[in-house]
Amino acid sequence: MKIIDLKSRCVAIPLNSQLRSNTGVHPGYFMRTIIELVTDEGLVGLGEVGGGDQRGALAKLKSRLLGLDPFNTELIKAKILRNTYFQSNARIYAAIEIACLDIQGKALGRPMHDLLGGRIRDRVAFIGYLFWRYDKPGGGDDDTAEHVAEHCEELAEKLGVRSMKLKAGVMEPREEARVLELCRDRLGPEFGLRIDPNGTWSIGTAVRIGKRLEELDIEYFEDPSWGIEGNAAVRRQVRVPIATNMYPARFDDLGPGIRLGACDVILTDLHYWEGPRGVKDLCAVCRSFGIGVAMHSGSEFGIELAAMLHTAATIPEMIYAGDAHYHYLTDDIIAGGPLRYVDGAIAVPTGPGLGVELDPEKMDKYERYFEEKGDYYARFRTDPRRPDWHPVIGGR
Repeated sequence: MKIIDLKSRCVAIPLNSQLRSNTGVHPGYFMRTIIELVTDEGLVGLGEVGGGDQRGALAKLKSRLLGLDPFNTELIKAKILRNTYFQSNARIYAAIEIACLDIQGKALGRPMHDLLGGRIRDRVAFIGYLFWRYDKPGGGDDDTAEHVAEHCEELAEKLGVRSMKLKAGVMEPREEARVLELCRDRLGPEFGLRIDPNGTWSIGTAVRIGKRLEELDIEYFEDPSWGIEGNAAVRRQVRVPIATNMYPARFDDLGPGIRLGACDVILTDLHYWEGPRGVKDLCAVCRSFGIGVAMHSGSEFGIELAAMLHTAATIPEMIYAGDAHYHYLTDDIIAGGPLRYVDGAIAVPTGPGLGVELDPEKMDKYERYFEEKGDYYARFRTDPRRPDWHPVIGGR
């Protein structure tokens, strides 16, 4: 079997609100580049990648893929990811590996999780991911901790989730801590609480807020301050598990992160950690050093979410509910519509490969929507309500 073509398209799907973070505001939609890897036997593998319009980057790599066997992922990794250090792009490689695994599963008539060691769970729990929102359903913005806590209650009732995470670094830190306090009061002692300021707080602020959160028995405090050194400094002073999806977020930084004691939990990500098999490699290292693993969300659509489900289903230590922005999407590009939450979890697909297929009409619809709205990647670093605003790291 040989790869004979690589096709890519950009699509965008509206959100039910605008989502704020310390780096800007998602302008009411998520966008992804969808790839189709075509073989000479008629099998087509699907992949997905974020980070803006990636069609140009994929086109540059296409010649390196043509003629390769989709089962030879180590050779493909060498040609796509390892070829030149200053051009290496783990995001792009991960999307291609997902597509290769989809082809492999289809060729063998087996689901992707069987190629990764076999599933140990048939459903994966997810959190209610909380953002400070503009233009939320029904109108208005999230202005107070009460607004965000109410949203958490809504997600717990609607989706059945039993954990939350607040994307912090937006409002005054004490107000953001108060969100978790309200959620603990309203949802009880067993409800999982997390907070993630994406490294924007100073070490002093992170320590102060972390100590305030100790009595809430939160699951973890994610990227409280900037860099490996920042996370390590907070970890030494706060009796709350420290998690990261930023430092370390690649194999080059994993050794230094472990030696410095930067974190207790690493959030796996199919793109940062070089595809599903790279995530398995990461988990083996974490197992050796007693570091916990969770699952990061990158604003994925149904193709990548399916790959996340297959991967998480094979990892025994994946005891934390996974991150997902998925409940903010108003639709999906996969046949049958969005994957469903049942009691806070999504079932692991059982069909060959990824177990999901594209809906051609939805692809056309949301490709047109992308062409209308455009690539927001630069605009995401702004705030439409505050024209002069810009991100500040360690400013609080």
